[in-house]
Amino acid sequence: MFRALGFLLLLTLGSASHAASLPEPGVYRGHTVYRDLAYGPDKRQRLDIYLPDKPRQAKAVILMVHGGAWRIGDKAQRAVIDNKLDHWLPQGLIFASANYRLSSALMPRDQADDVARALAALQNVLPHWLDSSPSIFLMGHSAGAHLVALLGANPEQARSQGANDWKATIAIDSAAMDLPALMAAPHPRFYDRVFGDDPTPWRANSPRHQLTPSATPFLLICSSKRDNACPQASQFADTASKLDVRADVLEQALSHLAINRELGKPGDYTDAVDLFINRHIATP
Repeated sequence: MFRALGFLLLLTLGSASHAASLPEPGVYRGHTVYRDLAYGPDKRQRLDIYLPDKPRQAKAVILMVHGGAWRIGDKAQRAVIDNKLDHWLPQGLIFASANYRLSSALMPRDQADDVARALAALQNVLPHWLDSSPSIFLMGHSAGAHLVALLGANPEQARSQGANDWKATIAIDSAAMDLPALMAAPHPRFYDRVFGDDPTPWRANSPRHQLTPSATPFLLICSSKRDNACPQASQFADTASKLDVRADVLEQALSHLAINRELGKPGDYTDAVDLFINRHIATP
């Protein structure tokens, strides 16, 4: 069964995403996983898909985008996936995790294009498991939160890369929602290495400045232990409100690393994210 399904997946991904081969499905934490599905020619343009026991009954899909200051990180890091898999796969959700190109020659907006291509590849392959279109949620942490926020602010960028619309965007602790404001204030030096000292491209790489009335709903999770993450989230939400775009802010007294790692563990934090997801699954 898995070999036949793998062949179908190869045909689908190969036509849309330059896939040269498809690995045999593996098992991780008791669940079937397809690792390193290619959505582009670069070795970083790869996607993992984790299936629940009964994928045809899946009510939603989460696509996770890792952080790492736009320069490091990986889709399979335990802090990125483990607790999330343990929580959402038993609930019947499909969970995917994407890498994107890490290069000093790329602006984050280009990396967001990679995320959009990963989303398109995921949407293209889901009909092999599902009989209907599921609710899809884009989720990212840190730099990944910035990338999914760029796409959620103006979904036309994702559409230009072949992706269809998704339900909502969950940004976990980005402090770069308003890039011009971030760069104008004292900030860590790595932002200069990523965004440069020329302000010309800052607005194009700033989720708050890319907000449109067609933006997706947002859940903006932020660490109250950081100086600027929650203020940036609140300012983004205020701008979204003026465009009649819903953006909820969820503050957590967790460190920047813990706010990603702890999501999926039992408790009020995970319950609040579940509430957001379930509310939007129920929305036509």
